[in-house]
Amino acid sequence: MAGLYIHIPFCKSRCIYCGFYSTTDEKWRQRYVDAVCREMEMRSLPPSPSKERGRIDTIYLGGGTPSQLTIPQLEQLFIYINKVYAPPLYLEGDGRRLEITIEVNPDDVTVEFAAVLRRLPVNRVSMGAQTFNDERLLFLHRRHTAEQVPLAVQRLRNAGIRNISVDLMYGFPNETLADWQRDIDAALSLDVEHLSAYCLMIEEGTVLYEQFRDESLEFRIDEELERQMYEVLIDKLTAAGYEHYEISNFARLGYRSRHNSSYWNDTPYIGLGAAAHSYTVLGGFAADPYAVRSWNIADLRQYVDAIQRGEIPCEREVIDADTHYNDRITVALRTSDGLDLDTLSDKYRHYCLHEAQRFITDGLLRCDGHHLVLTRKGLFVSDYIMSSLVYA
Repeated sequence: MAGLYIHIPFCKSRCIYCGFYSTTDEKWRQRYVDAVCREMEMRSLPPSPSKERGRIDTIYLGGGTPSQLTIPQLEQLFIYINKVYAPPLYLEGDGRRLEITIEVNPDDVTVEFAAVLRRLPVNRVSMGAQTFNDERLLFLHRRHTAEQVPLAVQRLRNAGIRNISVDLMYGFPNETLADWQRDIDAALSLDVEHLSAYCLMIEEGTVLYEQFRDESLEFRIDEELERQMYEVLIDKLTAAGYEHYEISNFARLGYRSRHNSSYWNDTPYIGLGAAAHSYTVLGGFAADPYAVRSWNIADLRQYVDAIQRGEIPCEREVIDADTHYNDRITVALRTSDGLDLDTLSDKYRHYCLHEAQRFITDGLLRCDGHHLVLTRKGLFVSDYIMSSLVYA
């Protein structure tokens, strides 16, 4: 099985924290959609480890803001997905066998748009709420208002969407613990199936980074407050019945993000569009090379021009067994399932358990003989633990 990711880089406006590749130049939208459809025809499904051709199991339209595409453009993408990869989208219960996700902005979710999503057929919607405080939304340069979030959720429900995820953000300048608790409570009142929460990060190349570097933004990072906010997040969401299945992700039973989970469990995936990444598994764990990772150029015009010439403008990285082990450490340990030790060769299993022993002794990791998992205490020093387990 494989995941299919399509990057839609168009935004009506740019959020100050966003480091993903995007543009506000909407006049390129149709040429870009045409190019993505052409790239579909140029790419085949990645083989499985047994060298058999896989099939598409999840589809994810991310961005950017996919909900900025017109309805005909979205329809065109799904026509080509069905034509090229033959999931099939419109069979077996109207495609509900697949998980088909689209990211949306709350203010883009009109009654008509929600109805179209169901017909496409999208069955999972990921919505960027970030906060329910209008002042903080303005600070982020988000387009929507707090009151538009529950309205969008209701419109999706009315259209028959039964799997909704909402993104939250914490760690704003001058945000208090009480402020954050109100945001969590507002998100819980929506009764959605999935919640993601991320600490506001200052990433190089973003407007937020420039403001911070030029000291036009007074932003003190209080690590202790951020730790308390994360503690409150875990406590309130787990008490409400959500499973904390990944460091930043919480789901009702049966509603984990299958597509995102594929990135964490070594599933091959195809990435289409400018800046999209792909991952192909070549062989068994001890093979050298083990896999290939590729990424398309992060430039809209160069991407479209190359596709029109019949070329896929990407760079490639060959992943050997050591790199693959290191990659598994840094993604699998993010999840509540942890690292499956039975997937490791004797060489890496021995090394991993030897390096992990001090963290097990300190109560930061636990091991049942088959899986290595971060404890709640270990979540707060996860980066240090993972870096200590990589193969030098």
